[in-house]
Amino acid sequence: MAAEPAKDAKKSKEPVPLNKSGTVLLDVDGKRLLLKTKVCLREGVLEMFCCLKQTKEHESILSIDSEAYVIHTGLLALGAKPGSPVKIQPEYAPPKGTRIRIFCQWTDKDGKHHRQPAENWVRNSSKRYFVELFDEKPVGLELKEDSELKWDEKNKELYWFGHMSEKQRDSFLAMSKDAKYRKSIQKFFVRTQPHPLTDPWVFAGSGFFVDEATGTKSYLAEGGDLICVANFASAMLDLAVQSSATGESNLMWEAWTDRIPPVGSEVLLELVPEFDPKPADKPADKPAKPAEKSK
Repeated sequence: MAAEPAKDAKKSKEPVPLNKSGTVLLDVDGKRLLLKTKVCLREGVLEMFCCLKQTKEHESILSIDSEAYVIHTGLLALGAKPGSPVKIQPEYAPPKGTRIRIFCQWTDKDGKHHRQPAENWVRNSSKRYFVELFDEKPVGLELKEDSELKWDEKNKELYWFGHMSEKQRDSFLAMSKDAKYRKSIQKFFVRTQPHPLTDPWVFAGSGFFVDEATGTKSYLAEGGDLICVANFASAMLDLAVQSSATGESNLMWEAWTDRIPPVGSEVLLELVPEFDPKPADKPADKPAKPAEKSK
């Protein structure tokens, strides 16, 4: 379980700003890092969840006016351990590091306060083509010229773009009894239904570029790759799953428009490191008690 803000009878210390602009605050008692961000996009395919200001706002829901290293330092102060960024070659290896839970806080136009997991603002992208390959055209399949379901005779491909409704699915299933065709239609239907992001973010830690001429080190995440939903070797926080913004077979994400406040809205992000619980000390003369079932 993610650590929740500490609740104590003693007065908690106020979060400490880590930069001059006050957009990054360390909440030691709450065991979280707070980021003051703004909504910059509500619709479209994503590569980022949050980027640095004036970098990748065209493919990120949120942006923050801060340098990346400040946020990296704040996570270190909470005990989070950077792991390693994604590796693509010679074979894919997912990013690693301390898991980071992310929550969004904002106030709507009616003054109501909201707090949601960041994953609720991201869903699988259906605004793309889905393709199935065949050896031959399915028996009995005759598509009208204006049909949204397309058959490519030359390449023996059945393809579909965007969301498929139950009514469309049933209509297409009635067109042929071919087993592979029917399986393909069902697959299109399932893949185009919206579902939220469920994979965790990890503190990959980005990396450094060294200028050979001067020996100067540059932190790669300063290019904007702060909290990513598409894998990047420069990402500070990345998804621990293979993800991309391109490619028919790749996992792609888009903004869940209806759940996101208007562009320009202020959103407070909570970054909460999630640590594995330490095993309890066992008395030498007593057997360990069985673990209680989680409620």
